[in-house]
Amino acid sequence: MQITGRRKKIAFFLILGICLVAAAVALTGSWIILNWRERVLLFFGLVFFIAIITGLILNTSFLVREIRLNEYHDSFINAVTHELKTPITSIRLYLETLQRRDVDEAQRQQFYKLMLDDTDRLRGTVEQVLKAGEVRYKNVARNPIDVDFGSLVRECMELARTRHHLQPAALRWQDSPGINGNEIKVHGDPDELHTAVSNILDNAIKYSGSEVDVSVGIDTPNEKFIALRVRDRGVGIPAGELKRIFKRFYRVPRRSAGQAKGTGLGLFIVRAIARAHGGRVFAESAGEGRGTTVTLELPRSRA
Repeated sequence: MQITGRRKKIAFFLILGICLVAAAVALTGSWIILNWRERVLLFFGLVFFIAIITGLILNTSFLVREIRLNEYHDSFINAVTHELKTPITSIRLYLETLQRRDVDEAQRQQFYKLMLDDTDRLRGTVEQVLKAGEVRYKNVARNPIDVDFGSLVRECMELARTRHHLQPAALRWQDSPGINGNEIKVHGDPDELHTAVSNILDNAIKYSGSEVDVSVGIDTPNEKFIALRVRDRGVGIPAGELKRIFKRFYRVPRRSAGQAKGTGLGLFIVRAIARAHGGRVFAESAGEGRGTTVTLELPRSRA
């Protein structure tokens, strides 16, 4: 209901802005026709006309942008609330069970493992929010060194398999002809690069649906850059949303996307880290239900 209300507000301001611009054009046009012989009045009339039109356009654009930003904020708050509340509720349930009932050692150890998994999920959510605030104001990489990017990507893949309980075939490495992944190096902050790669992998896994089928590969589009490509065969992205998915708090509005967990910050963080390292990130998709490819391009190490 809230989203529908905001869309109605956006439509209202757009229509109002268009009507005001049309009225200004009609009135100014009439005035110019009536006073076309008075050059001074004509000149100042055109100046005021341009100023009024510019102000109306800027005002309408600002209002629409603020309404959309508020919509993203509400979506982010709802997502974070869910990401925090769910594991807390789970941990509390296990603790109450341990407190009120006598359980055997095997079940106790299982409860401990599940609670540790929930605390990892809590920590991941908090770290992602903090990281989003940190990278927003940072334009350069911290502590840059030469990083073995192939090894870093493989390490992130192993962590993703463990975190999401995946078989090796579900998240697999795809060799590129003539490229040895172990010899590709980039100059950057290893912790930030680790965060960027992990976020791309997590995003691909979350939006793969019930059957995860993600391939990861590295190639060299030219001698200056390397490209990490992560391909999934999941829900896909409409063409109009491909650039917007990297905005802060933004999540693709679709029924299937509502089932995926997340805060809408993962790809925003990836874009900020890529820019800080002199690279870029972009997504490609043939449409809904046809999978997505996210490409992270980074400058190669000069060494």
